[in-house]
Amino acid sequence: MFADGFNCTQWYSRGMSEAGRAAPSGARADGKRKAIVEAALLAFLADGFDVSMDRIAAAAGVSKVTVYNHFDSKENLFRAVVSGQLHNALSVVEQLVESRLGDSEDVRTELVKACRAWVTALTLPDMMALRNLVVGESKRFPELGETWLEHGPNRLHEVFVTALTRLNQRGVLDIPDVELAVLQLSGLVLSPNLVYGAYGRTPGKKLADRLIVAGVDMFLGYYGTD
Repeated sequence: MFADGFNCTQWYSRGMSEAGRAAPSGARADGKRKAIVEAALLAFLADGFDVSMDRIAAAAGVSKVTVYNHFDSKENLFRAVVSGQLHNALSVVEQLVESRLGDSEDVRTELVKACRAWVTALTLPDMMALRNLVVGESKRFPELGETWLEHGPNRLHEVFVTALTRLNQRGVLDIPDVELAVLQLSGLVLSPNLVYGAYGRTPGKKLADRLIVAGVDMFLGYYGTD
């Protein structure tokens, strides 16, 4: 259910709660925090954002007071769920792009690998459901959408910008506007999955991979220098 290596404490401050009071600390508190966030993810996916904090507390095996000691509102708990899931899901993509793409001698192969990891991470059923929930609640709670953007699209955008800039500097690519190019790449390889996934109809693995390979070829065909 959870991304490998899930660590809910990585993306939520241990020192102070959102209200400014001292948050619980120590190994026992970290264990309770993890249990709360894991239970909250399941509860949000099952019943949406309107699920009660009482139910989350019961599922986590703690009192509601304990939940509020760690997270002073349901909105902040949801933000911790979103940021933690995105962090774990996208870490592999980030590592591939940062460590291999910019200095690669086989840009097509490395870019296809990175895009496959990118699409896979964001099209897992739970991730799609969480994204759709964020979209549905963003009008009531704009900060939820901002959290998704910060820890998802914006985070990877900067990673790809850095790698593509390096390829520009090496003369492998000729991209006048790298910021725009990253958005174009996302549109080619990822957007079809997100659009159809919003209606419960993902393209399927074979078509998704064809979109990735063809999208990378179009991208490199347009910006490549060979």
